[in-house]
This record gives sequence, C-alpha cells and structure tokens, in this order.
Amino acid sequence: MEDNQPMKCQSAAEILHQVFGYRQFRGAQAEIIQTVVQGGDALVVMPTGGGKSLCYQIPALIRPGVGLIISPLIALMHNQVRALSELGIKAAFLNSTLSPEESRGVTAKVRGGAIDLLYVAPERLMMPEFLEFLSGIPLALIAIDEAHCVSQWGHDFRPEYRRLGELAALFPNVPRLALTATADGVTQKDILESLKIPKAHCFVTGFDRPNIYYQVTPKTNGRHQLWQFLQEKHPNSAGIVYCLSRSKVEKTADWLCQQGKVALPYHAGLDAQVRHRHQERFLDEEGIIIVATIAFGMGIDKPDIRFVAHLDLPRSLEAYYQETGRAGRDGIAADAWMAYGLGEVVTLRKFMEESDSPEERKRVERQKLDSMLGYCESVTCRRQTILSYFGEVHAGQCGRCDNCLTPVDTWDGTVPAQKALSCVYRTGQRFGAAYVIDVLMGRNNERIQGFRHEALSTYGIGADISQNQWFSIFRQLIAAGYLSVDIESFGGLRLTPASRDVLTSGQSVHFRHDPTPRVKGKRVTERSVRGVEDEDQSPVDESLWQALRECRRQLAQAKGVPPYVIFHDKTLKEMIRRRPENLNQLASVSGVGARKLESYGAKFLNILLNAV
Repeated sequence: MEDNQPMKCQSAAEILHQVFGYRQFRGAQAEIIQTVVQGGDALVVMPTGGGKSLCYQIPALIRPGVGLIISPLIALMHNQVRALSELGIKAAFLNSTLSPEESRGVTAKVRGGAIDLLYVAPERLMMPEFLEFLSGIPLALIAIDEAHCVSQWGHDFRPEYRRLGELAALFPNVPRLALTATADGVTQKDILESLKIPKAHCFVTGFDRPNIYYQVTPKTNGRHQLWQFLQEKHPNSAGIVYCLSRSKVEKTADWLCQQGKVALPYHAGLDAQVRHRHQERFLDEEGIIIVATIAFGMGIDKPDIRFVAHLDLPRSLEAYYQETGRAGRDGIAADAWMAYGLGEVVTLRKFMEESDSPEERKRVERQKLDSMLGYCESVTCRRQTILSYFGEVHAGQCGRCDNCLTPVDTWDGTVPAQKALSCVYRTGQRFGAAYVIDVLMGRNNERIQGFRHEALSTYGIGADISQNQWFSIFRQLIAAGYLSVDIESFGGLRLTPASRDVLTSGQSVHFRHDPTPRVKGKRVTERSVRGVEDEDQSPVDESLWQALRECRRQLAQAKGVPPYVIFHDKTLKEMIRRRPENLNQLASVSGVGARKLESYGAKFLNILLNAV
C-alpha cells in the first residue's frame, strides 16, 4: 500500500457522529485514532467498555484498504459484524462457520474492495494460502484484539498468538494495533516484543471501572449466598456466574433453574453446538444467566450484563478484572460479587504445580495468586487495591466497594495466630486446615488418635474459638503469607519464613472480622440500583421504559439480532430523559447514528410523543 493513496474519509469526528451516533471521543480515543490514521503502531490498554473497538473501526473507515481484525473467538466476530452491519458498515468475517461457497463470496468482496473490516482468527490468518491472499489486498491496518493472549505472562495465553510477530516482516508498511483491557507492565512489554512493534505508541488509559461495585465475602454456603445476592440486587438481570470446574458449572446451573431462574451452563466439555446455542440465547434474550468456566466471556459484547459473580477464586487479578469487566459495559451500575474459601486456594495451587509449565512461569503464577488472595483479604478500598496492582494510583474511599461502604472491623489475633502456627508445626506440616482445626479444638476422632496427636501440647488449646472462626484465621494466615499450601502433601499447610517472627518475637497479627451471614435481607429491586451516570437524575418513567424496550425487542426479533444492537439501555434512558419532539432532536441522543435514525427513529419517536 502506498502512503500517498487517497483516504476514504477525512474526518474521524464526522464518522463518530454520523455513523456511530456519538458526539465526542472519550479519553485517548481521538489520539489513538490519529496515530493509526497517520500510519503509526499502537498498544492500547483500555478498560472493557472504554471504546477500544472504535480505535480500529474508525481508522479502517478512513484509511484506504481493508481493516484486518484478528479476533480469538468466532462469537465475537459474529457479534461485531452483526452490530457494524446495523450501522451500515461493510464488515465480514472468515471462519469455520462459513461454507466453502460463503467463504469464496467473502474473499471475492474483499478483492473487489466491497469490505471495510474483515475479522479472522489467528489460526486462519497464519495459513500460507491466506497470507498469500492478503499479499494482494491493500490493508488499511491490522488490529490484534484481546492482545494479552500474545503474552506468556497474560492470564489467557494462546500459543497460536505468538506467530503474529511474523506480520511485521510480511506487512511492514501496515499500521498495527494491539488492544486489551488487562495487561500489567510485564505483559505490556511482552506484547510489544512478541508482536515486534517496539516503537509503538503506548496508550494506557487507566483501568478504573467506576460503575462497578466490588464485593467479596467469605464462603459459607456458596449457592445460598449467591441466591441472596441475586434476590436482593438482580432478581431479573442478565449476568455471568463463574465456577472453577465443569461439574460445578452444571450443578450450579441446574440448581438456579430449580429456583426459577433461566440459567445455562457453558464450558469447554459441552458439545460445540450446545455452547453456541447457549451463548446466542444469552446475547439475544434478556435476563439470562450464564454459569461458566473461564471458557466463556472473552470478547462478549453484550453491554447490559448487570452482574458478574464468582463462586470460586480466579487465578489472578488480571483474570478477575477481565471477567468482572464484562459487567456494565454500557456505563450503568453493575456488580462484581465473589465468595471464596480455602478449598479453591488448594485447588488452584494444585493446578499450578501439576502443570507442565516451566518453573519461571509457575513462580509468576504463584505471585499472581498471592496478589489475588491479598485483594480478597484487604481491609482497604478494593478499587485502590486493583488499580495499584496495574500500577495506577487511586486515593481510595471510592464509595463503590464493600470495604468503603462498610469499613472492616479488625481484631488482635496474635495469640490465636501463634496457636495455629504452632499446631501446624507440631502436627508435622503435612495436614490441611480442617485436620489442624480438629486438633486445636480438642476433638477426639480416630484420625487424631491414629496419629496420637491428642498428646500434643497444642491439642485443645483452641477450644474457645468456633470452627468457622478458625477457618477464617487459617484463610487469612495463608493470604498474609504466614502459611503456604504444600501440594505434594495434598494441601498440607507449611510454615513460611514470615511465620518465625510471629512465633518467636511476638509480632502482632490482626485479622478482619468476617461478616455475619444474614438469614433474611431486604430485597433491593433493579429500579433502585441506579447507574453511576444516572444517580443525579429523576427516576426513569417505568411504563415508558418498558414500552421502548418492547419496541426494541420486536425490532430485534424481526432482524434476528440482540436487542442491544438496535439501541443500548443507556440510549433508551437518554431518550426518556430528553424527550425529543422530532427526528432532529432524536438524532442528538447518544447512540443514535444516521443509519439507526433512518431505520428506527420514527417508531421510537412515536412512542415518546404518545407517552402519557
């Protein structure tokens, strides 16, 4: 491609307004777009919902040639192309879901200049015959979405992504963008090196998602705690529940269905057609809950996910941030809720140690899990802890997490900590927490008698503390680094160097009080869970809100697209607040571009004008 070829359109702002329906760029979008339009490479680290897609979509519409988008998921390609087509943008994908005849039709359109954006998977991209095809096509840009998959330090590393560095030699004059929502400093450096874009402009626009409320609770009865959370905050919302194992995914989905929810399982062990059907229902219908392993979610574009719940501990803060970031992409209030306990810590440690990864990678994974544990047990602002992990400073007191709204009570647990550590040592540093607690509480069972541990000096010295409180103590000792989990002894606890000062020098240890489980709580309707951007506005007219949603649902059903492809919830709410009286006024509502105004404007305006 020659640099002096004419551009398709001169104004990024014009495309933003007329095509996408937005009045102004957010954050660094304008600077990123200008960089790429001028032929520069870029690394874009921007939170989910921050508008990463526009950073390559708009330059692809400006620069001559086809914008090539490398995407890791077929579902993401379908969703993006479907949404772009609704905007009148010429977009297509090439993947295994197309028949040979359909694929030939797409490639013919690409050759003929009838496609502006083409989505492909990395596996297809690097096939020799496909690279040969691309060599004869003028490319506007190459965008690598979910770029953390490139890095061996990323939480979702994919080996096939490593070959994308070869594009530097194959297409030396084509600007490349690497985009991700989650990449710490080490991962960012690895992305730049792997993709061979060392001089790329780096745009790290901040990781904060102010509309997400973070809450972590110690696990007592995970299912019932989840149910209480759903009933109180999201009785009718769409959301995702993450579990560690496939078996737990299916059991949790079945249980939620028994309680009256529409909950669908999703994991890699399910038949591909079943996974596809469940994902399509989640995207196309409202109020669906997906229960999934981490196999689900990357690249999901659904903007109205109101909650993400974790019934097990994620492997790292990057994974946690990426998964929770799927909630509230529309900027309206959403929840990130998690219940965790000692069991999954042991399970995750076991996964790590039994993997075939080199020792260096295992060491990094241990550090990442330790950071995740530290987040769970933190007594300070959770947003501050998350952002600090990614190298971003936050003053704390965000007002949008459990620790800020309900400050944590702590207590001096030095003596109980000494008892716990001493009992771990005297029982041989090879037993799990449950057994050590039995010894501390002076229980008389066959196992204790078999090891003759009733004769130990620590036998019964913790009888004044309840079993649940002892589990809390051991959980926090592990998180604080005073105990480690020995996988070789099947989850046995071992002392660490840090425990020496507690045992010998009397170093003080403070624990957080776990919240007392509530049997019954006040139900909070979705109506009262207002969006951050809506908090100072008058309440939404419920009857008008439902009328607009029903119009949207009918249009979406007729077009075979998800309702949010017609208009986001945020756009409908702005319609209600502004009450446009004609099409010109409706065109000024954020999210109403020229194509959607022409296709749907009259129908929605009619409802607004006839509202009582």
